Amino acid sequence: MVTSVNQGASEFAAGSVSKLLFRFSVPSIVSMLVNSIYNIVDQIFIGQGVGYYGNAATNVAFPLVTICLALSLWVGNGAAASFSLRLGAGQRREAEEIVGNASLLSIITGLLVLVLGSVYLEPLLRLFGATAEVMPYAKTYAGICLFGMPFVILSLCHENVIRADGSPRYAMLATLTGAVINTILDPLFIFVFGWGVAGAAYATIIGQAATAALFVIYLPRFKLISYRIANWRLRAKSCKAIYTSGISSFLTQVSFVFLQIVMNNTLTRYGALSPYGEVIPLACMGIVMKVNQIMIAFVIGISVGAQPIIGYNYGAGKLGRVLEAYRLAVLAATGIMFVGFLAFEFFPLQIINVFGQENQYYTSFAVKCFRIFLMMMPLAGFQILSSNFFQMIGKPLRGAALSLSRQILLLIPLILLFARLFGLEGVLYAGPAADVLAAAVTAVFTFRELRQIWRRREVSA
Repeated sequence: MVTSVNQGASEFAAGSVSKLLFRFSVPSIVSMLVNSIYNIVDQIFIGQGVGYYGNAATNVAFPLVTICLALSLWVGNGAAASFSLRLGAGQRREAEEIVGNASLLSIITGLLVLVLGSVYLEPLLRLFGATAEVMPYAKTYAGICLFGMPFVILSLCHENVIRADGSPRYAMLATLTGAVINTILDPLFIFVFGWGVAGAAYATIIGQAATAALFVIYLPRFKLISYRIANWRLRAKSCKAIYTSGISSFLTQVSFVFLQIVMNNTLTRYGALSPYGEVIPLACMGIVMKVNQIMIAFVIGISVGAQPIIGYNYGAGKLGRVLEAYRLAVLAATGIMFVGFLAFEFFPLQIINVFGQENQYYTSFAVKCFRIFLMMMPLAGFQILSSNFFQMIGKPLRGAALSLSRQILLLIPLILLFARLFGLEGVLYAGPAADVLAAAVTAVFTFRELRQIWRRREVSA
């Protein structure tokens, strides 16, 4: 064990930053893409088998998934960041306690989500924008998916820590296994068995359970620490470290829930006053947001891949490597988002047709959603990664403030304002306006922090 710990430490402290970033980011990107594809695959098969009422239902149910993701990342990213910082500082025992506490917290959280979500399902779906026509589909889909939430939270918590333990490939393969199972079962359950949205939900939770089982199998195989059940005893210090370090990720996802609530209800309200009606804007924006999540998955994957490198070297005082890893990560994230921008601007019709071909109003509004709402998406790569950078270096509250700036402080007020001024299309133009303003605010705080790190590096050199 001592040898493996020393090898892992040597790798983070002295290995090529670009090679490390590539090695850790690629599996992380694949894992994040797989998590996004769970919902995309359901959306595609539901769109083909049920129609846009089914797509609207998955959009309405998506905030429940986002809440689950928020809680997962709160524990998982918080544990991974604390784990890396403590290993970098040579505090192995504390790192072991962090992982053990994270395991127990993930189980408790998953069960709470299942119970509370089941009790308050219908009021939540109404809050998320379900219309009378969409409610039966949404209730069926979300009600079944809730039983997979404990598996999701358990998986995402351990996925992040396992990456930080130096096993990003295992984390990727575990997540990929569940996605493959889901993709195989979706058409079988929807088209062959004729189960509709219920079939998509059953396929999803079976895949999620398989992924969770693979992560549990890894626990005795940790490389940089010894995993002990004795560390499941909750300790205030470890729980505080986990929740404090993960607050940025949690607030980012929670702010997205508030955004979805405001956007869905605004779309149905102003859609009813337009030729598109209530359901078409709801269905189209749901597709656009989920497709955009694929591009964001790339950025988050790069961020997750950079986290153990930046966290370890920041804890060890190797600030030059911190700056290099951040620079490379931002360049990669921005480049990927620019590729997505080109695809969404020039090929929106081809993308929307994958989710089913409907009437002319549906197609017209979907194309507008892609071209207008995602107009400034290249800026999101810099904004998301820089917000997470503060979490990586142990300053989660500042990262949380930047994460909230786009969704809560900018986008939601702009949606409400622009909708009142310009109607349904105003909702779409609020997206690029918020992207520009959020990137500007993030740049001010990030460059100030980078300047301070650079000066500390010069002094210590």
